[in-house]
Amino acid sequence: MMAKAQRERVVRMSVEQPLWRALTAYRVLTMLYAVLLFVFTRENFERPWVAVAFLAVMFVWTLVTLPKVANAASCTKPFLVADLTIALTGVMLTPVADFHAQQIDGPTLPSIWTAGSVLAFAIKGGWRWAAFASSFVAAANIVERGHPSQDTLHNVLLVWVASIAIGYVVEVARASERTLARALEIEAATRERERLARDIHDSVLQVLAMVQRRGTALGGEAAELGRMAGEQEVALRTLVSSGLVPATRASEDAAQGAVVRTVEVDDDDDGGGRGARPCDLRSLLAPHAGSKVSFAEPGAPVLLDAAAAMELAAAVSAALDNVRRHAGEDAQAWILVEDWPEEVIVTVRDDGPGIPEGRLAQAEGEGRLGVALSIRGRLRDIGGTAELISVPGQGTEVELKVPRGKAGQAR
Repeated sequence: MMAKAQRERVVRMSVEQPLWRALTAYRVLTMLYAVLLFVFTRENFERPWVAVAFLAVMFVWTLVTLPKVANAASCTKPFLVADLTIALTGVMLTPVADFHAQQIDGPTLPSIWTAGSVLAFAIKGGWRWAAFASSFVAAANIVERGHPSQDTLHNVLLVWVASIAIGYVVEVARASERTLARALEIEAATRERERLARDIHDSVLQVLAMVQRRGTALGGEAAELGRMAGEQEVALRTLVSSGLVPATRASEDAAQGAVVRTVEVDDDDDGGGRGARPCDLRSLLAPHAGSKVSFAEPGAPVLLDAAAAMELAAAVSAALDNVRRHAGEDAQAWILVEDWPEEVIVTVRDDGPGIPEGRLAQAEGEGRLGVALSIRGRLRDIGGTAELISVPGQGTEVELKVPRGKAGQAR
């Protein structure tokens, strides 16, 4: 079905992936910044070879580990520990390479590259991990300075607060994603249950109702069978209306098998419905025409995606079933198909007594879901709408609309 195919293409939104991409770029840019900073100030270093050795390791490490900060799965705990160790090592080696930098409160060897290690902890594990890593960085900076200045303390506090804030935002985003995923699962389960209920209504419930009526009319043993069929119909309607019918694949296939439908598909169908041939809606609705049902159609084929055409035809069948059951044996019905550039409209009208006000809501409460599921539910699943207009004593009209973009027409 089209709705199911659309749900299968739903991708969970994530705020994490953009953060990992930003972290990757941050690590590369800050690594280049640290290297250039050394190049322009190398004459001030007492032991430049120490700085060169560390920066070479940091350069290679940054490039080699880029895949590690591509996503949460690849950013493992061992990597985080190793990355933080390299950052802390660079901080502690700064006075060894340049004792003067310690005295003037200059930048450390890794400079702001160190913050990338802390941010990786924050994105991976949330604010607690961020607090853990930033505390180590803060301690290393204080030890390295010996007598830290106010600027050093401000920088340490800034990294600590920023990393914890980012970690907290990531945790909130993950919780929101879990809530959204659960909501999508519930919606999908509800839609599956509604489709199954429609098929049960179109097949099993109608058969049970027919057995009850025929059995009561025949009398004798048949009347007992009719009474049992009526009891089962009521019980099944109660299950359907209360949502206790499980929307399993096997149950859905069994229910769909009760109504004979044929959909012609291409041999190279890719399983997503994209290989289905366009279906002429007229051929699906024409069998309804008869002495009590008039069928008016356009002169040209009304081509729709096969799945959409089948659902629209099933909704028309459900509307005609309601006419036969509620408008009386002598009621006349008319089917009008309109093929517009933007949408397809099918109207089913009868000359019956109409529907009393409040009757539809009462029927839904009793588990009679023909209009709610077999008509409106089908149209909703293919992106269309169903409007029912009824005036007591003047018949009922059901207008079914399917937008071209939703129906998947091929022209």
